[in-house]
Amino acid sequence: HIQTMKVLAKKGDLEAIKEYLNKLDEDLATVDTVVKTGNAMADAILNSKISLAKSKGINVKVDAHVPVKLKMSELDLCVILGNLFDNAIEASLPLPENERLIRVYMKNTQLYISFTNFTASKKQIKEANLFKTTKGDGHGFGLVRIDSIIEKLDGYLSRNSEDGAFTTEILIPQV
Repeated sequence: HIQTMKVLAKKGDLEAIKEYLNKLDEDLATVDTVVKTGNAMADAILNSKISLAKSKGINVKVDAHVPVKLKMSELDLCVILGNLFDNAIEASLPLPENERLIRVYMKNTQLYISFTNFTASKKQIKEANLFKTTKGDGHGFGLVRIDSIIEKLDGYLSRNSEDGAFTTEILIPQV
């Protein structure tokens, strides 16, 4: 959503921005609130992405509690959650529906985020301590954005790939 807004803003297309925000409002109004983390922004992005995942036949299990007062900006939190969810959804699609699962776990004190999704692919190999994107040229920027946010916040990030599963774990110190 943020990328779309930036593109429309660059074009100076106020009518398109209004239309886009109205559509987003409609989308959010149709989202059943299934997750209440204690943080309104986290709830909005998680519930939106859960709804998207379910529409694609992906089972989602969430156990999430987010501190109301975060050390990080809510925009950074949305970038992290949005990118992790988008990647997990895309990686799940090649699997038969009965095998599709995304597990999201978030706890507070220090903000701990864990995303696991099943995949149809074998274990991925790291190159220079990074997993290469499987999406082709012009992709892989979501992970770079996440990495820079974690670095800026003095956080910890770990990614692990096994045959049939991919996990990202993030720990961000809080106030």
